[in-house]
Parts: sequence; C-alpha cells; structure tokens
Amino acid sequence: MKILFAGTPLFSVPALQSIARQHDVVGVFTQPDRRSGRGKKVAEPAVKTAAKSLQLEIHQPPSLRDQTEFISELAPDVMVVVAYGVILPQTILDIPKHGCLNIHASLLPRWRGAAPIHRAIEAGDKQTGICIMQMEAGLDTGPVMDTYEIDILSQDTSSSLHDKLSNIGADRISAVLARLENGETLKVSEQNNDNASYANKISKSEAQIDWSQPADVIERRVRAFNAWPIMQTHHHQTRLRVWEAKLATDSPNKGSPGEVLSMDEHGLYVACGSGVVQLRTLQRDGSKPMPYKAFRNGYQISVKDILG
Repeated sequence: MKILFAGTPLFSVPALQSIARQHDVVGVFTQPDRRSGRGKKVAEPAVKTAAKSLQLEIHQPPSLRDQTEFISELAPDVMVVVAYGVILPQTILDIPKHGCLNIHASLLPRWRGAAPIHRAIEAGDKQTGICIMQMEAGLDTGPVMDTYEIDILSQDTSSSLHDKLSNIGADRISAVLARLENGETLKVSEQNNDNASYANKISKSEAQIDWSQPADVIERRVRAFNAWPIMQTHHHQTRLRVWEAKLATDSPNKGSPGEVLSMDEHGLYVACGSGVVQLRTLQRDGSKPMPYKAFRNGYQISVKDILG
C-alpha cells in the first residue's frame, strides 16, 4: 500500500521503520528543525533523521493548511500519524482511501491529548496501552479499531513506558495495515465521551516538589517526569533534581514536610505531607545524576535539614 507518514519525536520512529519495511512510503511529514538545548543549536526531529536513513522523501511545512493539493497528488491509501504535533484539517483527513490512522499511547477515551504516558503514571493508573484510531476533526475523539493493553509496573517511568509503547504501536499499526491490505473491513468502536480525560502538555512549572503532598503522589510524579522535566527541590540555595524515588513504607513520618529524617547508603528519607519517600538518584547543577551512595561523596546533607 501507499502510505503517507506524519510524525516528529523518537516515539514515532519505530512505526516509520516498521511501515517502510512493508509498504511504499510516498512521503514523510515532520515538524521543522528547531533550536534546542543550552546552546540553542538547530536540531532536526528524530523522524527526519530516521527518514533520511531510509531514503524517504521528507516534508517539513509549519502547517498542513496549504498542503491539500500536494497530498492529493501523492494519492496515499492511508496516512499514518504518530505524535506529529500539527493539526490535520478536514481536507487532509478526507484524502486517503482508508483515511488517516493515529497511534495513541493510552486506552482511549482516557488521556486524550499531548502527554498520555506522563499523566497515566502521575494519576496512578494500573494499565495503559496503545490505540489505533481513525482520525477525525476532534482531539483524539475518533473511533478505535485496535487496542493493546499493558500493565504499568511500579518501577515504570515515562521514559521506560515510552519505549514499550512506541514498539507496541509499531507492531499494532503494522498488523492493522496488513489487514487493510488484505481487504478486511475492520470493526471500529466509538469512544464514550462521558469517560474522556485529557492529558495536558507537561510544563517545567510542574517539576517543583511540593513536600506537603502525600508520599505516593510525589513518588509517582518523580516517575512521571523522568526523563523530562525531572522533579526538583532545593537544599539551601542548591537545586537538586530527583531522578529516582521510592516509597519508604517502613519509615514512620516524624518530621515536617521536606525534613530529612535519616539516610543510608541507598538514599535520603524525607518527610512528606503524609508518608516518607526515599530519594535514591540525585543530581545537582553542573553534575550528572548519581545514586545516592556516590552523590553523598561530593555533597553534604544532614538529618533535620529541610528541602524545598
């Protein structure tokens, strides 16, 4: 089949690679190169890098509003969209023979929107998954034609879950496209809008630890915001990023929120609004993330110190 692909970040790459092995990819749309990082160097999207290695035709318009005629000329059977980050107008949605299919990293209608992986961990969801959805004008509102569910493990971070779901998404879209190519009519399920929730985009302002929150909330947020933007706190005037934390269920909370209760070779035990968390991997400015045993060799924190 002739496939038009649209995607931008690393999450989209396994799907592109899988589709390119099995179908004729007539073009790849991705967002324009942008400046990023401390040096503000121009960086190309991960999908562009992958598409170049696959020798595919790449297009980077800032929007698709003026691309209708061009995409019509490409005459794709299907357009596959994975974390593209650009709105598809109805004129584009109507072009492909089998429509536009989206790989979404949640169990729709839960966590429509920009950050479904982060929000699922933050909320304490026990399961998440991948949905292959027929796109329509609304935000992730289209009918679902394929669902694959996985458990969210207690040690999962957004980074680890991202990698799992990215690979699953590649497998599921390949299976759906194979069925379409074989002439099957795929059964779709309409979403129940009454059960919808929205995964708002993550902002840096959310990364400050509020020690008055319960320990389980803080621990989930540490996992949810790894590997970006990374939860952080302050010790005196020093910013500390927390890459790994663990609930300390056997440690009684006998301090004020943010108070260092004790420490061992594995981490700092810090009082929360209720409960205690153990901070296991830390990073201070100008240094790398380190397990606490290594971190304490170069930085001193004392019992009864207050973080935050």
